[in-house]
Amino acid sequence: MFEGLRFQHWQIDLDADGIATVTLDRAGSAVNALSRAVLEEFDRLIERLSFEPPRGLVIRSGKPAGFVVGADLKEFAGYEKTGTVLDRIREGQAVFERLARLRCPTAVAIHGHCMGGGTELSLACDYRIASDDPSTRIGLPEVKLGIFPGWGGSARLPRLIGAPEALAFMLTGRAASARQAQAIGLVDAVTTADRLTETAKDWLRRRPSRPIGQRALAWATNLWPVRQALAPILRKRTAAKVRPEHYPAPFALIDTWRRGGPGIRQRLELEARAVAKLAQTPTCRQLIRVFFLQERLKAQGAGTQAGIERIHVVGAGVMGGDIAAWAALRGFEVTLQDRSDEQVGPAIERGRALFAKKLKSPDRVEAATARLRADVGGTGVATADLVIEAIFENLEAKQTLYRELEPRMKPDALLASNTSSIPLDQLRTAVAAPGRFLGLHYFNPVALMPLVEIVRHDALDAATTGRAAALCKRLDKLPIVVAGTPGFLVNRVLMPYLLEAIRILREGVPGPVIDKAAKRFGMPMGPIELADTVGLDVCASVGTELAPFLGLELPDGIDALLEAGHRGKKTGQGFYVWENGRPVRPEVDPKYVAPADLEDRLILPMLNEAVACLHDRVVEDADLLDAGVIFGTGFAPFRGGPIQYIRDTGAGALQARLAALAARHGPRFAARPGWDTLEPH
Repeated sequence: MFEGLRFQHWQIDLDADGIATVTLDRAGSAVNALSRAVLEEFDRLIERLSFEPPRGLVIRSGKPAGFVVGADLKEFAGYEKTGTVLDRIREGQAVFERLARLRCPTAVAIHGHCMGGGTELSLACDYRIASDDPSTRIGLPEVKLGIFPGWGGSARLPRLIGAPEALAFMLTGRAASARQAQAIGLVDAVTTADRLTETAKDWLRRRPSRPIGQRALAWATNLWPVRQALAPILRKRTAAKVRPEHYPAPFALIDTWRRGGPGIRQRLELEARAVAKLAQTPTCRQLIRVFFLQERLKAQGAGTQAGIERIHVVGAGVMGGDIAAWAALRGFEVTLQDRSDEQVGPAIERGRALFAKKLKSPDRVEAATARLRADVGGTGVATADLVIEAIFENLEAKQTLYRELEPRMKPDALLASNTSSIPLDQLRTAVAAPGRFLGLHYFNPVALMPLVEIVRHDALDAATTGRAAALCKRLDKLPIVVAGTPGFLVNRVLMPYLLEAIRILREGVPGPVIDKAAKRFGMPMGPIELADTVGLDVCASVGTELAPFLGLELPDGIDALLEAGHRGKKTGQGFYVWENGRPVRPEVDPKYVAPADLEDRLILPMLNEAVACLHDRVVEDADLLDAGVIFGTGFAPFRGGPIQYIRDTGAGALQARLAALAARHGPRFAARPGWDTLEPH
């Protein structure tokens, strides 16, 4: 039936029942990304099947790790530069529409990741069957790239599962497990990986209809009056989370759905035009760039074996306990040490809560809990492949601990400090084997913050750096190698911003006004709320360490709060009072007018220090600096990072604004070395 069909990326087989199985195995790639060549071959295959339809068609992946990661973003970025995005979108839509119109039932067998264009391909099929493997994740994350699904995803999903669920799924860009996808109607059946193809074929033989309730919901929630009524509500809810001028894609998605009629062709055309328009925006360009920066960080640990299975953590405070719990979650055997069971116990309980939230299955939760063990006596040091010190920020205390730990460690074990600011060249003087000593600086909260700074010093072995990067990969963290100078990268860039915000607060500007100005720039959280969240004790400790190095002074007021026991969110009061994990912001007089230079006073010190870090080679290059600050501080991703923002805005213009601030507020705003090297790209 299919004699003469030869493809580079696709394979087709026909079983005795007349059901065809099409396998995607993109040549020369570890994953299946939908490039133009892949889609052109698929189009030829679909065209042949339209003339000689089999009894049914199953589409699956030939890659062990997953189904489809999405579109080929390198190609997509090229289309934006050549102005051919709309043409390419229409081509992809046409391929999937021909799939949807085949004169035979179709099913997709999903194992592992199924993202973006892969999910849109599945939506063009009659049935979606997924494996129950934990690696199976299904999503439409395009909004995180500044666009929304453009190969029929936004046109089809609301008509499949109903508009409320579909829009929530696309607006958040979240990925769902197989069971979660089945619960909302995105997946029809969940089975084991070894039964996946056979289950898909069984559905093709039986051809069951969708449940009548799901069909009724999909019909009712897409009626014209419902769309007109629901769209403004969704827009208002979205605007409470992101600003349309910063992230236009969610708002364009809502409007495109609102305007879409009952016909698929009209909905596809609206989708294509809207996505093509979004692809030309600076937000889309920057978010795609950030995606590639993230991929660069992920690649740091590739091709190296960490040689780490057992981890011992000393210090069961918030950071140490959460570092230990995250490692246990990711499959490592972990022992956690502190002075008493009373100090270790709360960390173990936080770990249990993390496992329950992340793993769901009681068996998996129990297994992770068994991997995290209290170890007040420190017996785990002798068998650990990695020992992490996470005690309070004091040079002498850390050095004393290293002298006690190192003789008990295995000869090839690594010793790491989670210090947030103390230079590694000072810490390493207490270590007999400095080549295996490094900084592993996590960020709070550990479960949410993706970045880990691998902190180097002048005696560090290159092999140790490679092992640490490989460890981060297994931990599902993004490693960035930084110099061991005070504050490293993230805290050095962040501290001038926080200290200036506290100074402005002490001048009488209300905290909510300061936070609002930072969020208007694009920061995910205002600096006053951030200081409370990090902990005023941590801010004071890091600030005391960094202020002399940065030529800054600690603002008044923090010591008084700490003496009163107010350390921020963790004690229920800091600059704000906290209730149920949320800040209670004081009311601000509606007539209050914020200082005209408020945003500049907050943001320019951060940019200024970023330039100094690049000049001092804290990281290898500007792209890595942007990546580190984005993933370590949440610096507005749509602006591309501090150095990219400087280049886009103009270094000269920003230097002039710094000079104006220095004239009004003092020499702390003087331009740091390195501005003259930043030319626009």
